[in-house]
Amino acid sequence: MSSVILRTMTAEDWPDVERIYSDGIATGHATFDPSPPPNWEAFIESKHPELRLVAVLDGTIAGWAAASPVSARAAYRGVVEHSIYISPGARGNGVGRALLAELIAAAESTDIWTIQSSIFPENGASLRLHESLGFRPVGTRERIAQMTYGPASGQWRDTILVERRRAEN
Repeated sequence: MSSVILRTMTAEDWPDVERIYSDGIATGHATFDPSPPPNWEAFIESKHPELRLVAVLDGTIAGWAAASPVSARAAYRGVVEHSIYISPGARGNGVGRALLAELIAAAESTDIWTIQSSIFPENGASLRLHESLGFRPVGTRERIAQMTYGPASGQWRDTILVERRRAEN
């Protein structure tokens, strides 16, 4: 089994990041977004500069993780919401675990005290991964938003809000 190499995401990675994001969108269980942002600049506009990672497996970008501040308000400066996407062919190879563990470490080396994410209940693999790395479910956000694309367009969806807090908070 090959080892996963983790590194900071760069503009040159955008074609692969966009492809993996599109693959996630196609599942219907990854995001409410109907498509990736139109370009790298739009993608990174809200992302924390120290919390953008890619995983490389066998010389190919196999996944990515990134986090964004949840608010511009000073009181929430240490709270981010993250996304993690794994290429279909790389799932089950430890890519998600490696990326999420590194994202946690990177966040904890900055002034981040809470990492959160909203996960569709149908995405059991993501829920299990997050739980295994110390995230806890905060609650179910029932009918939080409607799908705007694909066969489920117009359907209300629930998400499960998960969070991981630094031990000293």
